[in-house]
Amino acid sequence: MEKNMVKFNRVDDVREFVAAAAKCDFDIDVTYNKVVVDAKSFLGVLSLASLPVLVAMHGENPQLRQVCQKFAC
Repeated sequence: MEKNMVKFNRVDDVREFVAAAAKCDFDIDVTYNKVVVDAKSFLGVLSLASLPVLVAMHGENPQLRQVCQKFAC
């Protein structure tokens, strides 16, 4: 499992991240404190926008890794 700290500042950032996550065939969790949302849920991730969140990938995808690096904090 790979974990990254990221922060989305704009709606377009969330849209790009969710689009990359939707292409993955494994689970991806976005966590802030005790709140956990599915990375494939646009509204769920949007609710955590502008906060530093932990992305936990339960698999490997180079495209998603690249998007996480783009928004790393």
